[in-house]
Amino acid sequence: MIDVLVVGSGLAGMSFCEVLEENNKTFLVVADDSQRASQVAGGLYNPVILKRFTLAWNAAEQLKGVVPFYTHLEEKLKLKLHHRVPVLRRFASIEEQNQWFEARDTPQLQTFLSPKIRTNTNTSLEAPYGYGEVMHTGRVDTKKLLAGYGTYLDDRNLCVHEPFDFDALKIGPSHFEYKSIRARHIVFATGYGLKQNPYFNYLPLTGTKGELLTIEAPELKEHAVIKSSVFLIPLGRHRYLVGATYKWKDKTNTPTLEARTELLEKLDTFLNCDYEVVAHVAGIRPTVTDRRPLVGRHPQHDQMYVLNGLGSRGVMIAPYAAKLLYQNMEYDLPLPKEMDVARFSKKYVKG
Repeated sequence: MIDVLVVGSGLAGMSFCEVLEENNKTFLVVADDSQRASQVAGGLYNPVILKRFTLAWNAAEQLKGVVPFYTHLEEKLKLKLHHRVPVLRRFASIEEQNQWFEARDTPQLQTFLSPKIRTNTNTSLEAPYGYGEVMHTGRVDTKKLLAGYGTYLDDRNLCVHEPFDFDALKIGPSHFEYKSIRARHIVFATGYGLKQNPYFNYLPLTGTKGELLTIEAPELKEHAVIKSSVFLIPLGRHRYLVGATYKWKDKTNTPTLEARTELLEKLDTFLNCDYEVVAHVAGIRPTVTDRRPLVGRHPQHDQMYVLNGLGSRGVMIAPYAAKLLYQNMEYDLPLPKEMDVARFSKKYVKG
């Protein structure tokens, strides 16, 4: 008998495994590679919604755990994963500069928005109105992290690589049985794959397709993240990530010419140097209609849980949500109402 069966090995599943290990709980992971949102993510953590100059939901609280969590994973996996990098919001006009300072006057944003306009000194970038700098930002190499964590699990025989077979799940009064596995609790952290889950498919997970390009631009020589109509994220070795698109109808992981064209047209409005596209990836973000995570206990099965709906801010939200879910599971501490799946209980029809 193990304590928890975790289904899914993206940022959500990995973060929950970390919490379980920290608390000396036994667990096993069942996962396949059908969902790619965590692997193709830009990996930025940034507390500010830069389109509107507003603080992201619960960002200050989430941010407290980000650096300790990923620093610990670096030490554990012996990989360089966490990069401190400033995020510069490119101003398109004097009006945007004024909006920045108006936003900074609000108490919740003073910690995160710099009071100084940074002048552009990079001739490869067009930014006549300068930049506003967001503080307490960084990037996590999610692809390297998940590959490294997968190896860590495999070395300890803690992961079964297969699609989850719901027909093989048996629900007992005190535990679950899945094939030869017996577990006291089960947690589904499968991203957009939740749509195929018969126990949680009543939840309003919409999913948005995101596509990103990697370019090589030796003349650019930029070390900060630039946010304009697209993000430009330095990866090292003259490579940069350009993203991302948001599409609601297409639910495939296939890159499209339409998205490539859209990203390059936006990039060309402020990038002045030559570059070459060297990669193009796509994935479905697990987004929710009310833009809040889906975390908590199943309405009918007490020891069945979900950890999902992290959207485009998974790097920040995953450690925070995983910790709160564990406290809910182990100590029956209430979850924040905004993220608790109990808010959608009226959508559930008993099976």
